[in-house]
Amino acid sequence: MFSGIVEAMATVIAIEKDRENITFTLECPFTDELHIDESVSHNGVCLTVIDCHDGKYSVTAMKETLDRSNLGLLKVGDKVNLERAMKMDGRLDGHIVQGHVDTTARCIDTKDADGSTYFTFEYDSNTDDVKKGYFTVDKGSVAVNGVSLTVCEPTRNTFKVAIIPYTMENTNFCDIQVGTIVNIEFDILGKYIARFNEIR
Repeated sequence: MFSGIVEAMATVIAIEKDRENITFTLECPFTDELHIDESVSHNGVCLTVIDCHDGKYSVTAMKETLDRSNLGLLKVGDKVNLERAMKMDGRLDGHIVQGHVDTTARCIDTKDADGSTYFTFEYDSNTDDVKKGYFTVDKGSVAVNGVSLTVCEPTRNTFKVAIIPYTMENTNFCDIQVGTIVNIEFDILGKYIARFNEIR
């Protein structure tokens, strides 16, 4: 479980494809603190460390993960948002993020807002997805590339988020532009409510 508060960015230094899986090798500021079997959020996707030595570590994404996320689009040199699993004895500064990406979205607009930046994202939406809780609500929470954010001006298939300069500088939002594909995890609370309404 994660909080959506990004700790650092990792750099992809190698990509290896094995049938339908992809293994990524990365470097980050806390590589030496990682250990095998540890869960780490990569752009909001929970992946398990499978190797860690010489200042780098590796994780593998399987087909299901690649189909639902933007990880298959990564290239050597790309920056990835990282968060280690949440400690249960601390404050929940973001919101409950599972690291299970629901879908991807495309950035369709950016707009300066007196130092901050508004990003607008569009995602595919249909009745079945809405029944699963795949939607946003005004002032609700959403994770974009693993970053816990507050939703502004949601529509059926779009929403805005406001990014402050600190977040812009310390996450890969600095690389997001119109056309960029990002990972989306909708709020787990909305999913539980949607599921409850479906089965009652």
